[in-house]
Amino acid sequence: MKYYLVVGERSGDLHASNLMKEIKKLDTKAEFRFFGGEQMQTVGGTLVRHYQEMAIMGFVEVLLNIRKIARFLKECKQDILEYKPDVVILVDYAGFNMRIAKFCKKNNIKNFYYISPKVWAWNTKRALKIKQNVDKMFVIFPFEKNFFKQFDYEVDFVGNPLLDAIRAFVPNTQFLENNKLDINKKIIAVLPGSRKGEVSHILPIMLSTYGYFKDYQWVVAGVKNLSEDFYTECKRLNIPIIYDQTYDLLAHAYAAVVTSGTATLETALFNIPQVVCYKGSWISYQIAKRLIKVPYISLVNLVLNKQTVVELIQDQLNTENLIKEIEKTLGGETREIILKDYKTLQQMMGTAGASEITAKQMYQYLITE
Repeated sequence: MKYYLVVGERSGDLHASNLMKEIKKLDTKAEFRFFGGEQMQTVGGTLVRHYQEMAIMGFVEVLLNIRKIARFLKECKQDILEYKPDVVILVDYAGFNMRIAKFCKKNNIKNFYYISPKVWAWNTKRALKIKQNVDKMFVIFPFEKNFFKQFDYEVDFVGNPLLDAIRAFVPNTQFLENNKLDINKKIIAVLPGSRKGEVSHILPIMLSTYGYFKDYQWVVAGVKNLSEDFYTECKRLNIPIIYDQTYDLLAHAYAAVVTSGTATLETALFNIPQVVCYKGSWISYQIAKRLIKVPYISLVNLVLNKQTVVELIQDQLNTENLIKEIEKTLGGETREIILKDYKTLQQMMGTAGASEITAKQMYQYLITE
């Protein structure tokens, strides 16, 4: 069968690639075409457009790039029509993929959605649009199944694909040596994100606290598809940048400073106490503040339904506050509470196997309907 996948960010590339691997086990003649990234390319198929061109976050930023996004949408729709896939698989990336789902429905093209848009966080009525336009929804958090039931929409809970990625991860025993890191100094991992806007807004504030923790070894998780210019401050401070080795970094870290997003959950699953950071443009934040309906922004706190890790958002994200919160993660009662709550989190997340479960359910739907 022919599969068309649409991914708009780095984490989606990872999860889509693992899903593709599992689909290939079930459908040996599977053909893939996609908006995606390098990890999907390694599985096989045709890359139409790289997600990095589409990784735009924030209300204002989206408005400033509205013509570019419209061009990508038009291109994607036309390409789907020409490819004539058996199914379009949409992975997260709500703003773009909800429009593609509507397009697919209008043109009688079967579409599956893997990793639900976070409609439970803001504008919950969008769940009705999902029900109207998405043929099958596969969710990764337990509470999402109950959320959609409110709208009389039955979805499939498949577990969280991060558990698959972490299970598949094999630590590099030479990580410290290969990256010339000090084996005698505990590591504070800095995860500033993978989007240009995130890194430019947040990384400088993270690094402003560096001088207060010189007994520790700071290491920044960089991504190669961002220009080195985004990491100029790291070089000035002589802080190592480790590109595309985030899991190895977390496997060796003692504490972390993390931009809100998937990385907060990954950090928790590696049992690393963290401080969560987020800062965007002033206008984007003002809009988001009025729309978001959940009490937390980090996935760790959302799943646990309590504040386990501190979230420093917008004006709260400053040098003074960050120093205070990093200190708490390095020892004492706060660190112990975080590690205890992480155990509960891991139990709530269930076991690995989301990619396999999702692939099997998708394939079964395709051959029986």
